[in-house]
Amino acid sequence: MTHQEDEGAAGSLLLDDQLCFALYAAQRAVTAVHRPLLDELGITYPQYLVLLVLWERGETTVKELAAALRLDYGTVSPLLKRLEAAGLVRRERSARDERSVLVACTGRGEELRERAARVPGALLSSTGLALPDVARLREELWSLARRAEAAARRH
Repeated sequence: MTHQEDEGAAGSLLLDDQLCFALYAAQRAVTAVHRPLLDELGITYPQYLVLLVLWERGETTVKELAAALRLDYGTVSPLLKRLEAAGLVRRERSARDERSVLVACTGRGEELRERAARVPGALLSSTGLALPDVARLREELWSLARRAEAAARRH
């Protein structure tokens, strides 16, 4: 692509030229690949992300969980309520700081971890992506996320 073509695409209003739409379409497709596996586990994709953080970090505050997921408290709270109702997590006030709510997996939530072990490889096996391609793509997406977050803070 020439520089002139590059500039044209940047100002294009064609749907398929939009980076945001390509990201949106990819995210929906990736979520669709995961959906059958997560349905077997009885959880949604956002609930899976919450569990990933808890499996990685153990007990954590709602504030830290929301920051790790890049979500606000109002979005995380209903996810936690549904996970708690399903018996997968427990929430309790911190003894050290009454304002802080701690979240941790229950025994049932920890058992789900073993069954979830096959979820991360689903995208690789279903798309044929090689590990180096996944690593490169993931790094590019994290770089884009950092730049977009910085730009959003400036506005």
